[in-house]
Amino acid sequence: MGGPCRPALVRRGRSSLLWPSPLLLLLVTAGALVKPGRALQNVTSQLFGTEAFGTLAAFGDFNSDKQTDLFVLRRESELNIFLADQNEPYFKPKVKLLLRDVVITSVVPGDYDGDSQMDVLLTTHPKKQPNADLSVWIFWGNNQTLDINRKFVANRTFYDEPLIMDFNGDLIPDIFGITSESKRPEILIGRNLTWHQMPDAEHAVFKPHSHGFIDMNQDFTADLFLTTLSKAGEAQFEIWVNQDGDFAKPQHIKEKPKDAVVIGQSVFADFDGDGQTEHLLPACADTACQKSVIYLSKPGLDEWFPVLQNFSDGVNVWGFVPYSNDPTADEISFPITLHIGDYNMDGYPDALAILKNMSGSNQQAFLLENEECRNASCKGAHRSFKVHWALSDLNQIKDATVATFFDIYEDGILDIIVLSKNSPKKELAIHALKNNFEADAYFVKVIGEWLKSSGIWMASTFNEISNIVSILFSILLKSKNIHNNVTLMSVSDARHEKGTRKAETK
Repeated sequence: MGGPCRPALVRRGRSSLLWPSPLLLLLVTAGALVKPGRALQNVTSQLFGTEAFGTLAAFGDFNSDKQTDLFVLRRESELNIFLADQNEPYFKPKVKLLLRDVVITSVVPGDYDGDSQMDVLLTTHPKKQPNADLSVWIFWGNNQTLDINRKFVANRTFYDEPLIMDFNGDLIPDIFGITSESKRPEILIGRNLTWHQMPDAEHAVFKPHSHGFIDMNQDFTADLFLTTLSKAGEAQFEIWVNQDGDFAKPQHIKEKPKDAVVIGQSVFADFDGDGQTEHLLPACADTACQKSVIYLSKPGLDEWFPVLQNFSDGVNVWGFVPYSNDPTADEISFPITLHIGDYNMDGYPDALAILKNMSGSNQQAFLLENEECRNASCKGAHRSFKVHWALSDLNQIKDATVATFFDIYEDGILDIIVLSKNSPKKELAIHALKNNFEADAYFVKVIGEWLKSSGIWMASTFNEISNIVSILFSILLKSKNIHNNVTLMSVSDARHEKGTRKAETK
């Protein structure tokens, strides 16, 4: 499956490293015939050649060829766009943007002015001022290139990395966050680039932000999930329900787990295959993360269920790497994050996490497999995570900092990309691992069209490059041999596509 060449259309699903991934993809597994092989194969040189270094920050189809391109940061202030190619190395740095006197902290591709060309949003802070507020730059796409002189710079700075979302439902990305002008969240509306304030927001937001734009009540509209601070300074969670385009102030606020001293980034998935979106939260019971836990909360309930508590490999105890905002630190620190994907195609979301050996200094990427609950503590969640401590090739990467799923060959099977600190070039090293797992499953890739004249998203022949921002697909499969409810993927992204809707199965 997925030989050495990269086919043009049938590729596998994927997820982002640092920010939401720009791909419209639906992966449906039905009665997968699982085979035992789970070996990983290092294919870094095939993908990158000698260019496997830098911080892989985002995915997106920059040149509208229906191939996923990679956005890589180097030397703090240089953005390189690796365009996908049919020949080895399969990703080649073709577009470069160099900024001066600033450090780039994030990259979010998207069509911010509605001209059907992919633009690139960057956040930056001045060099040697890591605690300064963040500036937002948007470099306008121009015939699949970027020009340092064709840009927009927001007239307000941001307290933290902004959330990119479609606030007003016009399928153009908007920019949400706390700015230098207000203690309440503000939104920079895409296309016309005007400011809008959320007057009902009362609580300070958690930093680093852990917000989301996702359908939480199954009404096929994306709601706003915010992580805020209580009066006591404790993290709490608010869901602003989308009601006909307006976000209603929450009547109830959910508290974090009582034993959680440090919390990571919230992530959402249908963990147990019941068709509902659950809230997963990595956390630590102490500031050093000597005792780590992954909690799950179900919609409408305040209770938290642990789905992973045992972080021992039988010899050593491992735990999450706590986030550090120390401006004097030599190395970048990432928030505690789970990256979600169905690695073994059984219909249940698995995860990748970075763990540190509590009795040593090594930190590695580990696969967390979603399995049936086997003890009383996770009974309320129905399922739990199991750590694969000895997965070939993955556990050979030392000093890992970020790990994510990415469908390298676009054959419907998730591969793995890892960033580590052991590059000789004083940059993060990029490692690509092919997943040799085999299963018989349905793989559907959907390319959609936004018909601007009618305001309807539908399948049709419409020869226009379009930008899909917030699409939710729902498919219900019923059979004696498969789950009644199949995990669905909610996509909030910025992706350019051209042509007709296509569905391919294998």
